[in-house]
Amino acid sequence: MGAICRSLDMARKIIAACLSTGDTAVDATVGNGRDTVFLARLVGGEGKVWAFDIQQQALAAAARLLEQEKLTPRVTLVHSGHECLARYAGDNLGAVMFNLGYLPGGDHSIVTRPSTTLIALETALQKLRPGGVATLIIYRGHEGGKEEEEALLSYCSGLDQTRFTVLHYCMLNQVNDPPSLLAIERLK
Repeated sequence: MGAICRSLDMARKIIAACLSTGDTAVDATVGNGRDTVFLARLVGGEGKVWAFDIQQQALAAAARLLEQEKLTPRVTLVHSGHECLARYAGDNLGAVMFNLGYLPGGDHSIVTRPSTTLIALETALQKLRPGGVATLIIYRGHEGGKEEEEALLSYCSGLDQTRFTVLHYCMLNQVNDPPSLLAIERLK
């Protein structure tokens, strides 16, 4: 796609602009592990990534990628839902990435849900440092995807504008429900 970025590309550009070497980041939905690797590269050897998924298959795929890239020491893989983020990750997070929906190549009946995603997002926003960013790639084309998007848009629309800036990035004239992006920056 020419000058217009896909949602995931835009999310990565936003994260790369705010995350620095030595920061702590969270991959709230490991999936195939590519975002985990992306974050691990950005935080460098002194940084830390917490990576969450409820499916062992996803964590195993991420572990293989991290090993290939020699990034394993920077990442802690957590076999748990993203709603448990508060139990693991500390404060002053530089970035939190969500890639919602289902595991590509996995069981499509196992999907993210608004109830747990909203808990995870609220926790993430509390733990972001000033200038930190949370991104959410929202896939709407699966059962429950549109409801999850509606819940997230409603929640984010109500965020205090003196504390957060929210961007909603989506393709308006595309078929097949392309994913949209929410990016939330905690203000200084």
